[in-house]
Amino acid sequence: MTARARVLTEAGTPTVEAPLELVEPSGDLVRVRLTASGVCHSDLRVAAGEWAAPLPMVLGHEGAGVVEAVGPDVRTLRPGDHVALSWYAQCGRCRQCRQGRAWLCTGTQSTSHLLPDGRTSLRDAQGAPVHAFLGLGTFAEATVVPAAAAVAIPADVPARIAALIGCAVTTGVGAVLNTAAVRAGDSAVVVGCGGVGQSILLGLALVGAGPIIAIDLSDDRLAHARTLGATHLLRGDDPDLVDHVAAITGGGADHAFEAIGRAETITLLPSLVGRGGQAVLVGMPADGVRASIDPFDLADAGKRVLGCNYGSSVADVDFPRIAQLYRSGRLPLDALVGVVRPLDELDDAFSDLAGVVGLRTILDLTA
Repeated sequence: MTARARVLTEAGTPTVEAPLELVEPSGDLVRVRLTASGVCHSDLRVAAGEWAAPLPMVLGHEGAGVVEAVGPDVRTLRPGDHVALSWYAQCGRCRQCRQGRAWLCTGTQSTSHLLPDGRTSLRDAQGAPVHAFLGLGTFAEATVVPAAAAVAIPADVPARIAALIGCAVTTGVGAVLNTAAVRAGDSAVVVGCGGVGQSILLGLALVGAGPIIAIDLSDDRLAHARTLGATHLLRGDDPDLVDHVAAITGGGADHAFEAIGRAETITLLPSLVGRGGQAVLVGMPADGVRASIDPFDLADAGKRVLGCNYGSSVADVDFPRIAQLYRSGRLPLDALVGVVRPLDELDDAFSDLAGVVGLRTILDLTA
């Protein structure tokens, strides 16, 4: 079958619309009719040329939809199932997967933007291969993915919410629950209040952390952070930022989360935590970014620096758990949704993202 998609042919240029042919869902493959996709900063990094990627490519990795067809080896899904898509389809066989750490899988082909058998899932009108970002390519009407990348969730979870569960929410909430294991009453700082940072704030509020300090350069995002659970708001360009955090937390936070991926904020992060605290790197930097950290401060104060990939989450465990927290009202994910646009306004969504305008943009792929 064919599906309409937005294709990136050259970094730094607008995407173009094209009909693409999808491979048949053989083996353990699943074809999903996409209904919604979030527009994430990782997509923008590829579009802007900050991350190297094989082109042409259909970007998008924060998607939700309905299963249309399954391969003969699929046992966990059937047509009609509502799914959120995971951009890190675990192989299930490597050492990391066997130890229950699917977010560190070394056998996945997702990071090569391929199906498990090494093929691309898409071809253009001339039969030439087109890559799907992280094996998903959700800026399209449909996609074909391995069954490990499609996680069934209740049909009453709106598509816009299911899409965000696929990346931003699982990364942010997972950073709190899984990576940092924040406890009730722990103090926390969130540097960067975009989509992932906002999800971190919701996760901190969920577990009863406090005080919760939000740091950003956007007054609008800081104001919104207050509605998500932040108890204190600080601007990132405040020259006395470290002193303010120390005063609010009594010597430095128990946890500080960086949700931007900038060298300057990564370098700053350990200075925001107190003795025995931990700095958690959640934001994904551009290729080649390096940051300086004072090792004496880490050793002397017993501080830790933790890397966080995908919220240290296992999709088929964490997606349903987050969906249930949303359904119960304990995780108000609707507060993360900003403008909803049709697929052909993808480049406008990229402009909003680059200009730090509004909340998370969702593409309505049914429009």
